[in-house]
Amino acid sequence: MRKSIARRAGISLTAVAVLAGVTSCQGGSDKAEGDRQNSGKGAVTHALSAAYKKTAAAKSAKVKMSMTTPASLPDSGVSKMTGVMGWNPMVMDMTMIDSPLGAKAGDDAEKTHMIWLDDAMYVDMNERLEEFDGKQWGKIDLGAALKQSNNAKLVKQMTAGLEDMNQDPAQQLAMLLGSPDVKHLGSGDVNGERAEHYKGSLTVEEGLKGAKTVQALTPEEREKLLANAKKAGIKGYTYDAWVNSDDYPVKMDIDIRTSQGTITTTSEFSDYGTKTSVQAPPAGDTVDLLKELQKLTAQGK
Repeated sequence: MRKSIARRAGISLTAVAVLAGVTSCQGGSDKAEGDRQNSGKGAVTHALSAAYKKTAAAKSAKVKMSMTTPASLPDSGVSKMTGVMGWNPMVMDMTMIDSPLGAKAGDDAEKTHMIWLDDAMYVDMNERLEEFDGKQWGKIDLGAALKQSNNAKLVKQMTAGLEDMNQDPAQQLAMLLGSPDVKHLGSGDVNGERAEHYKGSLTVEEGLKGAKTVQALTPEEREKLLANAKKAGIKGYTYDAWVNSDDYPVKMDIDIRTSQGTITTTSEFSDYGTKTSVQAPPAGDTVDLLKELQKLTAQGK
C-alpha cells in the first residue's frame, strides 16, 4: 500500500520538478539577470536581458512540454504535459501523459491531472480508492509540512527548494544568460512565427551555483552534493531558446547530459499573460497523501 501511494505521488512530483526546472538543478534571480546584463556580452546579452524582463513581467503562459528519458536511464520513456502555468507565485494546472519508449499513441499511457497552488500539489488519482474513503484527489502540502517541522535547517533547505521550483521561462532565460558560451544562431520558424535562436551550455558546477537549495548548504555539504551529481553521471546542461519579435521565448530546449545518455526536454510557450484561474479540488474530495504515508510508516505497512 505504501508503495502504491508513493508511486502516485512520485509520478506527479517528477513532472512538477521537470517542468519547474528542478531536474536540471537550475537557479536564477533578478540579481543574476542584472549581473549578466553588465557582463559585456553585447547584443546577445542585451536581447536575452530584454526577453528576461518581458517574460518575468508576464507572470503566466500556456505550456506544452515533452521530456524524453533514454532507455539507458531509470524511468525511461516519454512524458508530455499541457496546460497553464504562472510564476511569482507559482501555480500550475497541467495534464501529463506518460508512455514507454517506442509505444504507439495510447499504448500503456498513463494520464495524470495535476494542480499546483499555494505550495501544495494535487493529483487526480484516476480512481476512488476505498482506503482513501473514496476520495478522488491526493494532496501533497509541502508548505504545511515545513511549518510543522521542528528541524530549522530542513525548513531552510526545503523553503529554498520551493523557491528553486519557481523555474518559469524567465528564470530559464536567466540561466542561459549565465552560460559562458551563449551565442546567437540566427532566426527560424517556430509554430508559424519568426524567432531568434540562442544557445548556451553550463557545467554541473555552473548549474548548481545559482540554486537556492545549494546556497542553504554548508561548504562541505555543497561539495558532497556536487560529488554526488558527478557520481550520478551528470556532465552538464545545454539550453536553446527561441525568442519572438515581442521578446517572449516561444520554445525552450533543455538537455541534461549524463554518462548514460541525454534527458531531453522541449517546452513551447504561448499566450503570455493568460489568466491563470487555478483552483484547488474540493477539500471533501481530497486526501492528504503525506499524512497517509506517515500513518502507514508508523504502522510498519
